[in-house]
Amino acid sequence: MSSIHAAIDAAEEPGLPLTGERTVPGIAEENYWFRRHEAAYLALLPHCAGGTVLDAGCGEGYGAQLIAGTAARVLALDYDEFTAAHVARAYPDLAVLRGNLADLPVRSSSVDVVANFQVIEHLWSQEGFLAECARVLRPGGRLLVTTPNRLTFSPGRDTPLNPFHTRELAPNELAELLRGAGFRVELLAGLRHGPALRELDAANGGSIIDAQVAVAVAGTPWPADLLDAVKSVRSNDFEITGDDLDASLDLVAVAVAP
Repeated sequence: MSSIHAAIDAAEEPGLPLTGERTVPGIAEENYWFRRHEAAYLALLPHCAGGTVLDAGCGEGYGAQLIAGTAARVLALDYDEFTAAHVARAYPDLAVLRGNLADLPVRSSSVDVVANFQVIEHLWSQEGFLAECARVLRPGGRLLVTTPNRLTFSPGRDTPLNPFHTRELAPNELAELLRGAGFRVELLAGLRHGPALRELDAANGGSIIDAQVAVAVAGTPWPADLLDAVKSVRSNDFEITGDDLDASLDLVAVAVAP
């Protein structure tokens, strides 16, 4: 069974609620967000090849399972006890840990890669977390980070729109944060819609994201054409490029530990 199929099957396991704090695979209405997150995991997988990888803030576990297809070992870490128990049941190939990202339960200089996908925006102490990443990474190890771009995710606001986010970052803010923790920024790029998704944007009044948010806020049934559009999204419908970072949807960074 492929890692992606295993992730979809695991989402059918009862008991892990869809709270809005994380995305999960296998839910039609959630497919856009799942594929958007999956696109970043797939793009950064080569950095994980053959190494020991800590997925810090693994959530449902599908991303850690993807990484397990190329890494030598994956440590899947989440703070929530119920979530960690789900990951252990759903993905038995993973080594599952429960702990706080401000105090990683991992030995110093013991991992090759820390993956932190769509998590740093949830943390109260982003600087403390990055200091912990620098501690657990071997010299020259890599920190992989994805996070919503504050400029497009919560435009014109000082506080995040998403109630689960504590601090969102613009491209320059993420770079400064990483450098301030002693990392060298090897890559800073942005994820955006590719051609097929730009067509869906045009068909949905300019933004398929806004169309989804409008349904969620109104609490009304999904229009059939919008649900079909969302279900059609695939990870390769997103592009990751270094062009015009301020206009990107998500930020994608690779940073090298001292």
